[in-house]
Amino acid sequence: QIFKILDPEKTKVCFNSSWMNEMRAIDLIRLCAKHTVARMLERDDFKKRFQEGRPIAIHEFIYPLIQGYDSVALRADVELGGTDQKFNLLVGRDLQREYGQEPQVVITMPLLEGLDGVHKMSKSLGNYVGITEPPKEMFGKLMSISDELMFRYFELLSEKSMEEIEGIRGLIQRGEVNPRDVKMELAMELVGRYHGEEEAKRAKEAFIEQFSKKRIPDDIPEARVNQGEKVYLPSFLKAHGLCSSASEGRRLIRQGALKIDGQKVSQEEVAFNPPEAVIKLGKRRYLRVLVDAQT
Repeated sequence: QIFKILDPEKTKVCFNSSWMNEMRAIDLIRLCAKHTVARMLERDDFKKRFQEGRPIAIHEFIYPLIQGYDSVALRADVELGGTDQKFNLLVGRDLQREYGQEPQVVITMPLLEGLDGVHKMSKSLGNYVGITEPPKEMFGKLMSISDELMFRYFELLSEKSMEEIEGIRGLIQRGEVNPRDVKMELAMELVGRYHGEEEAKRAKEAFIEQFSKKRIPDDIPEARVNQGEKVYLPSFLKAHGLCSSASEGRRLIRQGALKIDGQKVSQEEVAFNPPEAVIKLGKRRYLRVLVDAQT
C-alpha cells in the first residue's frame, strides 16, 4: 500500500527485528539506563495515571525506548509521525544524543478523523477509507462524511491551498454552492490520486446513478444458499467481503445498518426464500443471494 504514495526505487524498507533480535538482556538494561522515570512521567497519559494512582506497567515505559532506539539504529535525520506520537519521537532525539548522534528533526501531523468524525481513522473501528479499496467504494465512503468533516479532509488530504478551502467554505455558507457538489470534488481528487482520473470519473457516475436514482448496482457480488438453510449473518457477511470481521458484522447489525430486500434486519440468523434476496449493508455494500429451491 505504501508504494501508492512512495517511489519504490527511492525507498528502503527496514524491519526493526534486524537490530532488536541482536539485542541481549544486558543491552536492553543499558538502553533503559539512558532514560529516567521523571522524563517518562512528562508524557501526559503517564502523568495523569500516576497522579490518579492508576497502575503503569513497566513495559509501557520500555515501549517509547524501543521505538526511540529505532532512530538510533537507523541514524535517522527526520522522523514523521502523528501528534499522538510526539513523546516517543522526542525520546528518539534524546537517545540519539546519548549515543553521540545528531538528534533527528521531528515532524508531527494532525490525526485524521474517521468517517464517524469522532475517532481517529482505524480499520478496527470500521471508520476508514482504504487507499487500495475499489474506486466506487472509496468514492462512496468519502461522500458519506459530514459537511463539517469534509473541510477537515480538505485541509489534511487535498492539494488545495488554505485560501482555496476557505473560499469554498464561504461559498457554502452563502448558499452559492451545494455541499454535496463540493464533496464530490473532494472524492474525485482523492480517488483520482490512487486510481487515476478515469476511474474517479466512473466512480462518480456510478455514485450518481446508484444514490441519486436509488438504484441497486448491476455489478454486485452474488452468493448461493439453499432454501430453508439457516445463515449466520455476521460470518456470512465477512465471507462475502461486506465487512472485515464477524464482530464488525454483529456491530453493524446491532446498529441497524443491515437491510434485506429493503427491510431492516436485527436478528443475526436468517433463512432466505427463493428465488433471491438483496442484502444491503450500510449505504454502499450489496450482495445478491441466490436461493436454490428444495426439490
